[in-house]
Amino acid sequence: MTAGGKRPARRASDRDATFWAKPDDAPLAARMRPRALSEFVGQAHLLGPGKPLRAAIESGTVGSMVFWGPPGTGKTTLARIIAQHTDREFVPFSAVTEGVPRVREIVAEAEARRGLGRGTILFADEIHRFNKAQQDAFLPHVEAGTITLIGATTENPSFEIIGALLSRVRVFVLQALTPTDLEVVIRAALFDDVRGLGGWALAVDDEAVALIADQADGDARRALTALEAAAMHAGRGGHVTAEVAREALQLRFAHFDKRGEETYNLLSAFHKSLRGSDPQGALYWMARFVTGGGDPMVLFRRAIAMAAEDIGLADPEALKLAVAARDAFHMLGAPEGFLPLTEMIVYLATAPKSNSTVRALHGALDAARETPAEPVPLHIRNAPTDLMKELGYGRGYQYAHAVPEAYIPQEYLPEKLRGTAFYDPGSFGFEKEIAKRLAWWAELKRKARESGGEE
Repeated sequence: MTAGGKRPARRASDRDATFWAKPDDAPLAARMRPRALSEFVGQAHLLGPGKPLRAAIESGTVGSMVFWGPPGTGKTTLARIIAQHTDREFVPFSAVTEGVPRVREIVAEAEARRGLGRGTILFADEIHRFNKAQQDAFLPHVEAGTITLIGATTENPSFEIIGALLSRVRVFVLQALTPTDLEVVIRAALFDDVRGLGGWALAVDDEAVALIADQADGDARRALTALEAAAMHAGRGGHVTAEVAREALQLRFAHFDKRGEETYNLLSAFHKSLRGSDPQGALYWMARFVTGGGDPMVLFRRAIAMAAEDIGLADPEALKLAVAARDAFHMLGAPEGFLPLTEMIVYLATAPKSNSTVRALHGALDAARETPAEPVPLHIRNAPTDLMKELGYGRGYQYAHAVPEAYIPQEYLPEKLRGTAFYDPGSFGFEKEIAKRLAWWAELKRKARESGGEE
């Protein structure tokens, strides 16, 4: 302790020594955390030779940034490596346990450190959980260069970070690791005698390594956790087969934050697969959604909207079936309710497609906004009183059922919009029949106009 009773700030190398040197009983994923850029696997689009981020790290000119990517891609580790490589103090900040007063303390320490010629990296993990006040508190100090802010998030920064702060940082997108990347990570752990499993004398089949790498969802932490579970199952000197690896992976689920961007990505993929007439894709994204904990009712809501938006009158049964499938799920519950869900998905995906009703809706809405005061033609107005009849309300109206065809040519649009066609039928499914009817009615109207019989 100093004479003033304050502990002197430790150098990044001191902190890193604590961070990197994990105890032997720490999880394998923690022990194998990369300690330098040379050990970092993946993200070649950011860290490959000559790439801007790597060049900035190597030159020590790293500015404030946000790492956006899925779990297990190295966001925290990369921030640590940057602090170590650029000889800056690494200060983590938690949105859950710390508030704006702690930001002021960190800034005061950073200013003192800056006076000694040394920078500070404030690392904000899960920055998408920070409230507006916390994010606002960073602003002036990021702009002044007192701190270098590195945020990590699994959510889209465009939606989760305030615009003023987002304009002052660079966003780097980290990608899920490929199976090839994960095989490198796994084999490094198997051959590392100090931090990994090198001393276990394990026999590990290539098929087991490939299985773990393929099933880890691009997450290095998940891959190493599964590897450690397989090793513990086999025991020292044991044999890790594909079956042992499969046992280690048996509790794997496709988790996602039901309030986060990934939810909307899955729903978007589901809807677009239905629209694109791909039942295989639609079934897969449905399965991903429900196994990740998503509410099937959300899928039904999307499907019902899709039946009206993307199928419409090309197959009027689609909307009925979607609603019926939802009701069946309500009655049956899971797992039996997944059968009508699947039936609905296959039907909607393979139904003829048409967005003619969508175009008709928007066309009518646009016309209504552009002509908000057009009067209703007199002949189609109701005339419940003698005065209205005297004024011409209802005069000339022709009752469609008065003729065998149940169609009498007359105008129903305001004068200014006469001849406008909002609905134009598609060329597939039931709309072929609608097109025939419209064509027949148009011909009757043409003949009536030529004979002078149309209103």
